[in-house]
Amino acid sequence: MRALITGINGFVGRYLAEYLLAKNIEVYGTYFGDMNEDELSEVNLLRMDISNQYEVDKVIKKIQPNYVFHLAAQSSASISWKEPKKTIEVNVNGTLNLLESIRQLDNKCRILLIGSSEEYGFVNLEDIPVNEEQSLKPGNPYAVSKIAQSMIGQVYARAYNMDVIIVKAFNHIGPKQSPTFVVSDFSKRIAEIEKGKIPPVLKVGNLEAERDFTDVRDIVRAYYEIILKGKKGEVYNVGSGNSYKIQEILDTLLSLAKINIKVEKDPNRMRPSDIPIIRCDHSKVIDITEWKPEYKIEKTLSDVLNYWRQTV
Repeated sequence: MRALITGINGFVGRYLAEYLLAKNIEVYGTYFGDMNEDELSEVNLLRMDISNQYEVDKVIKKIQPNYVFHLAAQSSASISWKEPKKTIEVNVNGTLNLLESIRQLDNKCRILLIGSSEEYGFVNLEDIPVNEEQSLKPGNPYAVSKIAQSMIGQVYARAYNMDVIIVKAFNHIGPKQSPTFVVSDFSKRIAEIEKGKIPPVLKVGNLEAERDFTDVRDIVRAYYEIILKGKKGEVYNVGSGNSYKIQEILDTLLSLAKINIKVEKDPNRMRPSDIPIIRCDHSKVIDITEWKPEYKIEKTLSDVLNYWRQTV
């Protein structure tokens, strides 16, 4: 079997590639931007701009994959406020380019489109945990782009009988994640403070937001199970089923720190709009796959902090 991972140079792509290789699947990966090819020496790597239809056509025709994991995206909600046009271009038009290339090839591959819990947006407390039937109330441009991606995927599944499956992934964390995301950001700065590179003060934004965090190593297991067992055109939530205030995450990381660190609120770190709480109802994916998270939050946070201690 041959699998294509778009955006393999992203946070999740590397973990997914390693997992698929362990399953004896032939793995191809596309990347755009910087890529250390030595990191994934067993993967067939190709440079591709997902926003360029010609480049996407060329790659799909060359590989003719059995499975496609579409990870290529502008994946930060905070960055989407600064670059909304780029976010739409990459996440919406890029997905259209991919679906069109596969439709024209007509090789019957299974496609997993990776959406986000951000699509649900401002959920009423009585609707927590969130299931796949929840109405969509996006709170940022990134969420809007992922809603469009999911809807396009379902349209292509119905109109062209394409084997498209949609995932709405809740927050995932782990070693090697970009510091544009909150857990990695806290961990990196704590490691820098421990090494005396910056003063022992941690400036923070909103600590009251509550999020469902899942270890990336659990996330990629779910993706694999869903692409094997998911139903065409269906949407599946993937998350831990537990939620934590950002304050709890910070307190745990500070308890692991080797020195005392002062915390200060920074208005510049506040988003224009922030969703108060999100928690995953993952019963649908568990029903079809028997997948369940294995990593405890404390283990994941410790692994992230230790990664940055070795890196900074």
